[in-house]
Amino acid sequence: MAVSVPGYSPGFRKPPATLRLRRKRARSHGSAAAPGEQPEPAPRRAALAAGLLLRPFPAAGGGGGGGGGGGGGGPAAARRNPFARLDNRPPASAEPPDGPPGGRQEAQAAFVDSNQENDSLWEEKFPERTDVTELLQTPQVSFSESDTPSSESTELPVDWSIKTRLLFTSSQPFTWADHLKAQEEAQGVIQHCRATEVTLPQSIQDPRLSTQLRCAFQQSLIYWLHPAFPWLPLFPRIGADRKMAGKISPWSNDETLQHILMSDWSVSFTSLYNLLKTKLCPYFYVCTYQFTILFRAAGLAGNDVITALISPTTRGIREAMKNEGIEFSLPLIKENGHEKKKASGTSLGHGEEQVISDEDEDESFSWLEEMGVQDKIKKPDILSIKLRKEKHEVQMDHRPESVVLVKGMNTLTLLNFLINSKSLIASSGPQAGLPPTLLSPVAFRGATMQMLKARSVNVKTQAVSGYKDQFSLEITGPIMPHSLHSVTMLLRSSQNGSFSAGLYTHEPTAVFNICLPVNKVLDKETVLEELANCGLHPKTLDQLSQTPILGKSSLRHVEMNDYVYNWRS
Repeated sequence: MAVSVPGYSPGFRKPPATLRLRRKRARSHGSAAAPGEQPEPAPRRAALAAGLLLRPFPAAGGGGGGGGGGGGGGPAAARRNPFARLDNRPPASAEPPDGPPGGRQEAQAAFVDSNQENDSLWEEKFPERTDVTELLQTPQVSFSESDTPSSESTELPVDWSIKTRLLFTSSQPFTWADHLKAQEEAQGVIQHCRATEVTLPQSIQDPRLSTQLRCAFQQSLIYWLHPAFPWLPLFPRIGADRKMAGKISPWSNDETLQHILMSDWSVSFTSLYNLLKTKLCPYFYVCTYQFTILFRAAGLAGNDVITALISPTTRGIREAMKNEGIEFSLPLIKENGHEKKKASGTSLGHGEEQVISDEDEDESFSWLEEMGVQDKIKKPDILSIKLRKEKHEVQMDHRPESVVLVKGMNTLTLLNFLINSKSLIASSGPQAGLPPTLLSPVAFRGATMQMLKARSVNVKTQAVSGYKDQFSLEITGPIMPHSLHSVTMLLRSSQNGSFSAGLYTHEPTAVFNICLPVNKVLDKETVLEELANCGLHPKTLDQLSQTPILGKSSLRHVEMNDYVYNWRS
């Protein structure tokens, strides 16, 4: 709420009127002011007396334009912004000190970027096409005030979000990642299909001559996709209508073709789940037009059973899951100061839920009886309580807090629910009739092998002493956790333990990094032994078995110096 200050309106004032007021004040104070200095204007003195925190006036500048109250030949004081507001302004101590124009521009850019990120929660902010000029500098990554750098570590924390783009920079060239020979490309494919474990030395003197490095790089870029239509971007699916608009989709108005596609998709989905259950697949993603699901095998992320995380969800989806008898929880939602344990239609009938509601309500009004005023206070009726609860549930829709956790055998019930659910596929728009996208690190029935796109850029950039080489490597596509870890392991060797990276996240999947409640502490050696045939490198598998620590965030910036990581989320 704006504070009223005599002689000054914190609201909007037309520029001409404001400038006339400034000139009038300048003339009234000009005769009394000493040369080279200005007295405090009356509105500012009144604001300070009222206890408002105001932005300090800029220091006097060199011979600038006409300022109010300046001496004839002396340096004029920098003019105050006539459109500045007294309200809604950060304290002076929170503002960056005066510095070079470039520093102020960077601070403003970070502030604007932060606002844009808050305004478009689930929208992809990063363009498909990258300008070469962007690769000439370290990726710009904005952090909130709560973000803090990690302690130094030789390993990165596990990140379960899907990345859309990685941009690496280094003082060492990335030319070894370009123009693989036919034999190297074939060898990389074979290594992936056979889950060959590749161990590189700590440092590679000449990466361009290392066939082992180039084959391993090809191996780390492979992923598996279903369905596969080369003319359609099948990831991301949330907010992809604009990218898919105008694309050919012969199934959109053909029910028979839609039935065939969905039947084929169901076979592939079931195949993936069976691989997961037998620990031959570590994890996979189901990407629909309105939410994303992460299925993880038992042993990963510290859980001893299969888990499925769904984000974001709506009240309609959650109600449909309850009606199908799927037991689930909302890990980020707390009720009455305690974590919500279950939200199941089978474990709690409507009558039992009603009893619990009544008990909670009676308990909340017990303090009125102790005061003896219970008869004078009108308790809200059951309908009001229900409406209030429904409003709260709807308010968290489409937000990270709406993430749903399904565990154990309930994931099989979830599988059947998704196969038979009509809401899984869009009924209109560019995605109408198109089954969800299945992403997996290993092969499954009906899957198509795909490659992440990689390109290196080698340019000259201007420096203080002349020109210096700047090397960048960009990787785009649905980059899953195992690929991120594999690529960083390779760069550790190829770049002599020194590189930095900007990581761009598909925002709906960042919440997959929350720490889930576990029933028991797992023995890491047992986990690694049971998942030894899941197709991942042992070091990658070891990382994915760790308990997540990033919460609702994800890795945004990574820097390695002398083989030691520093990261920001």
